[in-house]
Amino acid sequence: MTIDIDYEAERETELPYREIIEEIVCGAMDYEQCPYEAQVNVVLTDDESIRQVNREYRSIDQATDVLSFPMVEYETPSDFSRVEEETFDCFDPESGELLLGDIMISMDKVEEQAAKYGHSQRRELAFLVAHSMLHLFGYDHMEESERLVMERKQREILEDRGYTR
Repeated sequence: MTIDIDYEAERETELPYREIIEEIVCGAMDYEQCPYEAQVNVVLTDDESIRQVNREYRSIDQATDVLSFPMVEYETPSDFSRVEEETFDCFDPESGELLLGDIMISMDKVEEQAAKYGHSQRRELAFLVAHSMLHLFGYDHMEESERLVMERKQREILEDRGYTR
């Protein structure tokens, strides 16, 4: 398992962000029963940088809390049965790891949303990583039924690791 983490936010943080990210990425991998060793890239940034990326990739000119860039296309979420035969370029040729994708999180939003929802920044960062990991596994929340599935899975991943509201 390779988890590359780049801290690019302007302000420093006292959060043990590496520990939180690694814990939740591994927890989500276990929860979704990913049969492969995998790679995930995480960039921790600020509102201005994530706004620019959001504008470029989604044509939405505003900051957001998290962006997910999956590398694998699933027929159904977390269905790994056809990954090897259907997607030839989603494995790192050197390590053989499944390239799950990239996650970008605004640390400004971590701070802001933790205060807004009345929980710790640690819990907010863990939540955003869990949420984004589910996107990397092919889940979405555009429809009500999809949203309910994602919310349940997020909650279970977090609770398995001791993160509660």
